[in-house]
Amino acid sequence: MLRRTFTTKLALLAATLWLAPHAASAQDKSLTVFAAASMKNALDDVNGAYTKATGVKVMSSYAASSALAKQIEGGAPADIFMSADLNWMDYLDRKKAIKPGTRVSLLGNKLVLIAPKDSKIGNVTIAQGFDLAKLAGDGRIATGDVKAVPVGLYAKAALEKLGSWAAAEPKFAMTDNVRAALVLVSRGEAALGIVYETDAKVEPGVKIIGAFPEGSHPTIVYPVAATENAKPEVTSYLEFLRSKTARDIFEKYGFTVFTTKPAT
Repeated sequence: MLRRTFTTKLALLAATLWLAPHAASAQDKSLTVFAAASMKNALDDVNGAYTKATGVKVMSSYAASSALAKQIEGGAPADIFMSADLNWMDYLDRKKAIKPGTRVSLLGNKLVLIAPKDSKIGNVTIAQGFDLAKLAGDGRIATGDVKAVPVGLYAKAALEKLGSWAAAEPKFAMTDNVRAALVLVSRGEAALGIVYETDAKVEPGVKIIGAFPEGSHPTIVYPVAATENAKPEVTSYLEFLRSKTARDIFEKYGFTVFTTKPAT
């Protein structure tokens, strides 16, 4: 009887020792996503749904696409890169920093003009000859750095196309990313701001007063790709981004979903 009990205990101990590292391995599975700042609210929800479905944790780092691309180029341990424009994904593609065959144009967005919620400025029509400088008055206009940050690049392109850039340029307050521009407007530190529609919708301190017409700037595209050194779990994550669950979340926040995968 004692021998049988001892044998059982040894078996249980052996099973425990075998299971422990495997269980730890499952719990330790994680992915790191570098994503454009404008994706934060929606992607946080998507990542939560993915973790719930798979048990794989997703850690996200949000900033301007330009800053994230440079970090990945410098060796930052990211598994996925989500850019707010094609240029910075192209940049990493040229540097051979993304895995071939994994790149997808996932989302679209719109460019809008915002003002603080309590601003006396009403709705405006943005068209050729739009006088943005006059509308701002003595106030500042916030957007991302027009030399590198995607929202700033889109904003400058639109204003140049509409003939508004030269007069408005001195009034611009450039920020490191679109969310920083959003904060300036919501606090009343800038009279106007140019951001993505999805950003304006999640910030109660601002209101949309105008939308930039299609064709006034390059189409806003959010490409996603696995990095060259991505973990194996990245495949299922990229598939999940095109699932109905993810699509519904992205659309709830106002994104256009370019690539979808039917529910199974």
